[in-house]
Formats: sequence, C-alpha cells, structure tokens
Amino acid sequence: MEIKALEDRYIDEVVELWRECGLVVPHNDPVKDIERKLKVDPELFLVGVVGGAVVGTVMGGYEGHRGWINYLAVKPSQQRKGYGQGMMRAVETLLRQKGCPKINLQVRSANKAVIEFYSSLGYGNDDVVSLGKRLEDDS
Repeated sequence: MEIKALEDRYIDEVVELWRECGLVVPHNDPVKDIERKLKVDPELFLVGVVGGAVVGTVMGGYEGHRGWINYLAVKPSQQRKGYGQGMMRAVETLLRQKGCPKINLQVRSANKAVIEFYSSLGYGNDDVVSLGKRLEDDS
C-alpha cells in the first residue's frame, strides 16, 4: 500500500469508502468535511492506495495542543492486512514531526472491535466525556 496526501482525483473514491465503512452520517456532508480539511493542514489527510484504488484513509489534525484522528477507514475487503496500522503509523509520524505531544480520537463505546484495534496500537481510554456542539448543519 502506498500512503500519500489526498489528491483531488481520489475524492469520489474516499467518499464511497466512507459510505462502505459506515462513516457517513446525515449531519456530516463528507464532501464538505473534505473541503474543510483541505483548508487546514491538508498534508495530514492521507489515503492508502493499492493497485491505483483507494483502500484506506485517515484524517489527522493538530491545533498546537493535541492531535486528533478522524475518518480512519479501510475497505472491508482489505481489512486485517495491516493497512489500518500503516495509516495510523503514517499520520502519527506526521503529527510527531509537527511537535504534537498527544493524540486524541473518539470511538463510539459500543464499537468494541475498533476499540480493540486502537488498544493494540497503544491507545487507552482517557475516561473523559466527549461533548460537542454543531456550528453548521450539513444536512
């Protein structure tokens, strides 16, 4: 798998991958999410490509205090091949190069398989409550 920064030619494939992985929800327009990310640290939006096709994504962010991981996705037919681990290593390296001291991410508490995946990479439960407020409705 080749890991590189998102290129415009991959946007449709990325959105389709997110749909296939169940990451698209009504209140988040995936195209708007991509457009927003490409305005801020676009080099932290990575795609994994095999045979010319997108099989993985990860969107990293860093605001100077904490790093964040969003939209880690691997095509279901390509899972369990180490691609998710590779995507995480790549984005962690980029965040470390920016001086990021800690990475946060959010997983729904019912998603045990994904929690186990992140645990295997050294991520732990910070025992915090995640709060959010929508400033723009994408639906």
